[in-house]
Parts: sequence; structure tokens; C-alpha cells
Amino acid sequence: MTDLGPPNYFLGISVTRTSSRMFLSQKKYATEILERADMTGCHPSRTPVETSSKLSTSSPPVTNPTLYRSLAGALQYLTFTRPDIAYAVHQICLFMHDPREQHFSALKRILRYIKGTLDLGLQLFASSTTSFTAYSDADWAGFPSTRRSTSGYCVFLRNNLLSWSSKRQLMPSRSSAEAEYRGVANVVAETCWLRNLLRELQCPLFSATIVYCDNVSAVYMSGNPVQHQRTKHVEIDIHFVRDLVTQGHARFLHVPPRYQYADIFTKGLPTVLFYEFRTSLSVRNAPAATAGGY
Repeated sequence: MTDLGPPNYFLGISVTRTSSRMFLSQKKYATEILERADMTGCHPSRTPVETSSKLSTSSPPVTNPTLYRSLAGALQYLTFTRPDIAYAVHQICLFMHDPREQHFSALKRILRYIKGTLDLGLQLFASSTTSFTAYSDADWAGFPSTRRSTSGYCVFLRNNLLSWSSKRQLMPSRSSAEAEYRGVANVVAETCWLRNLLRELQCPLFSATIVYCDNVSAVYMSGNPVQHQRTKHVEIDIHFVRDLVTQGHARFLHVPPRYQYADIFTKGLPTVLFYEFRTSLSVRNAPAATAGGY
């Protein structure tokens, strides 16, 4: 490896750094996406996705599927510093094989939202490596055509967002508890990988990862050693999570839906709640430059 010094601009990501914080932005890349879509003069949207609509395959096919796939792929890369659009981008990417006009309208809404939030980026702060905090959520049977659930999670190191995901589950779940527990297993696997990475970097964590879930049944199953008939079909996930709880690597707590930050990765939210959760993910405007930095 070659040490090229402090990062400034790398793979389309602009890095602004001081002794106490780092700001990651893809403003130039986002502007190029808008130019490619010929939407530089569009009216901004307040949120990237509607709260009630679910995408389906009932509308006519798009006239230019190549453009749709190009823009959707570009938006995927933009999520590296914009977790606030992760759910919306995930939804449109599910239809890359057969895009419809409804899907293109949803993609354009994301672009209108980006138009009004070009200055947003991911803020990271200097902090000690003490513990992970994770939030896990699932939208049970939220996909209309297959009734699969959407899992979402976010992992924090102190106040820094390190990892996030919005992903459709591989198979339908027969209960909300099952959907939530599959999501819990995903975030626990992610935190295991992150803990191992920190151990290799000579910064091991000694405290358990706190995982917040808003489903009481999923929290209960993580610590209940008794198997029930209704949990047989998720037995592997249950054993995986319980082993880590027993070893002291993870601990599960219930969180009210009002403070479930992972909701932003599983469904469309009202504007006020969306803004609040977006700020909680440290997605903020670029700091104002001053003579001494910012």
C-alpha cells in the first residue's frame, strides 16, 4: 500500500477533515446524475419516497429501460454517503429487470429530493471505540406481489454511523415476529464482522453490542431458551443470535417505534419524522467554511 496523505477527493467522494470531525460528500457526483437525467432544473421534493405507495408491476413498461438502469445504478453508489435514500433506491433497484412507468416516477422523485439536498453528506466525529449500538426493523409482508418483508438496520460506533442496510428478505415470513427476528439476525451478523475488524485493527470491543428492536416478541425470543412450534422455521437464526447473547457479545432491548431509527430503511416516513431520523443518522449539511476550518 501507498500512503497518499490525508484524503481530499477519492472515487467521487469529497472529504473535508479537521481534528475533530470528517464530512463525506458526493455533491459533484449527485449533480452529474441530475445532468444525466436532464433534471437539473426540476422542483425539489421534501422526501425521497411516498409514505403510502408500494411499487408494483401493473403500469406500462418504460420507453428507455437502459436509462432507468443507468440512473438506478448511479443512485446505488450515491447511498455510500446518503443513507437517507437507501430505502427508496433499494425499492427501484428491485425492478431493474423489468422497469415500469411507476418505477421511473419513483426514481424521478428520488432525483427531485436529491436536487433539494445536494449539500447533505455524512458527518463523522472523532470518538473512542467503546461499544456498538444497532437498530433493527422490518416491514412485515410489505412487498405487494410476493409479500416478502423488508429488513433494515443501522450500526453506530458512539455517534458515528458505520453500517446500514435496506434489503428485501429472501422468503416470506409467517408473522411479524419472524420478519423482525430475521432482521435481527442480519444486524447481529454485521456487528460480528465489525467487531472482528476492530480486533484486527488492535481496537477490540469488550462490551456487548446493544441491539434495539421495536418488536417485543423478537426481543423475548433472543433470550428465551425454550423452543416453540411457531419458531421452528427460524431456528437457525434463533440459535445464532442466542449463542452471541450467551457469550456476551450482544444484548437486546426494546425501543418504542418513535425512536426506531431503522424505520427509515424499511418504509416511507412522514416528513417531520423523516427529517428527525435523517439527522440522527448524521446526514447533515456541509459545515460552513471559516478561516480556521469549520
